[in-house]
Amino acid sequence: MDILSPTEPAMIENRTFDEIAVGDQASTTKTLTKEDIDLFAIMSGDINPAHLDPTYAETDMFHKIIGHGMWGGALISMVLGTQLPGPGTIYLGQELRFRRPVGIGDSITTTITVLEKHAETGNVILDCVCSNQDGKQVITGRAEVRAPTEKVRRAAMTLPDIRFSRHEHSRRLLAQAEGGEPVVTAVAHPCDLSSLSGAVEAARAGLITPILVGPEAKIRGVAREHGLDLTGLRIVDVPHSHAAADQAVALIRSGEASLLMKGSLHTDELMHAVMAATTGLRTARRVSHVYVMDVPGHPRPLFITDAAINIAPTLEDKRDIVQNAIDLAHVLGIEKPRVAVLSAVETLTPKLQSTLDAAALSKMADRGQITGGLVDGPLAFDNAISEAAAKEKGIVSPVAGRADILVVPDLVAGNMLAKQLSFLAGADAAGVVLGARVPIILTSRADSERTRIASCAVAVLMARAAIRQAGILP
Repeated sequence: MDILSPTEPAMIENRTFDEIAVGDQASTTKTLTKEDIDLFAIMSGDINPAHLDPTYAETDMFHKIIGHGMWGGALISMVLGTQLPGPGTIYLGQELRFRRPVGIGDSITTTITVLEKHAETGNVILDCVCSNQDGKQVITGRAEVRAPTEKVRRAAMTLPDIRFSRHEHSRRLLAQAEGGEPVVTAVAHPCDLSSLSGAVEAARAGLITPILVGPEAKIRGVAREHGLDLTGLRIVDVPHSHAAADQAVALIRSGEASLLMKGSLHTDELMHAVMAATTGLRTARRVSHVYVMDVPGHPRPLFITDAAINIAPTLEDKRDIVQNAIDLAHVLGIEKPRVAVLSAVETLTPKLQSTLDAAALSKMADRGQITGGLVDGPLAFDNAISEAAAKEKGIVSPVAGRADILVVPDLVAGNMLAKQLSFLAGADAAGVVLGARVPIILTSRADSERTRIASCAVAVLMARAAIRQAGILP
């Protein structure tokens, strides 16, 4: 056995036909994980729900298909190709019997034993046995290979790191919103494929009943061009985007709609109508935007605020921004959300106004000016979301390392953070504006269909909570 220094790479070595003897063995042990199943499905293109859907996980069919057909044969191939005979082996065939089911969490030991050598062909017959952690055989059979004739000894290849984008938080969010009454939604100027298809898909998912507000000829033209079915959908015909914003807001004020959704007009144009002093949807609360982000690999959704509305919020603005996000977290089932007020550092310094604002917001929460959550700051991003980073810096806080809500210093910081998570980490970002009379769904042309639907789901849950609070729904 090679004794390797910490910097020396692991070596891989084969056994040539002449080095192999009848009775030689090689083995390896591996535990079946959900990631193994997903990787095999990605490689093979197998999207059978019996192989991938967790609801099948306790069924015998699931275990037999996953454990035997997809995974066990791959383990045998791996031992043949890396150990006995090893690199240079040509796999000619195999016969396997699947004797017992294999489930996620089972540790399978694969043992290969040489049964026969055929000098005239260079072929080797091997016995193959896979046994579980209880010593019971789950796969038995034989494999025939052509053994290498030249010696190979080289550094083992380093496997790539693989990140799974499961978006489990988004799925749970949609499950929360399913099954309730669709919420009537005024959609302002849905005059491109992205905004119109988003409204149609949300309606098909049973989340909203859209009222399409905009130039009717243009809306129908987009639908015809892209094969969208508008049957049964109400269209309010207005001449242009400015009128669409005003009329969509008017539908909210009249009680005909309970949600507002941005179409293909600019955000500023919609928000101008929302913030109009006498005809808009203003309340005593500052309007702010929240991204509910599903970051693959992170154990909980992250709420990032404000990344779209308030450019340089004051301390008073930030109080409302924090409260809006806490109220949203309550609706989504987080009873006591942890709020991290972010800055570049976790210590107070007069040179960074964001550290002073963070400390003030923390004290405001202590004094009851912000309610319903645990607020702490200033915290840098790393020690807000990583318990290891917080521990390394000696930060003792009920929020550090476990934040649900990240309050950014200004719009630039929030926008950059949200887009970095989306485009570099593969996060979904469901966006909603809060603090107005109704939630406002803000989507972007760059959003995926899943993200647009998730944004609708967040707003729908907020609207239903408000309707229930008003005593209209049970």
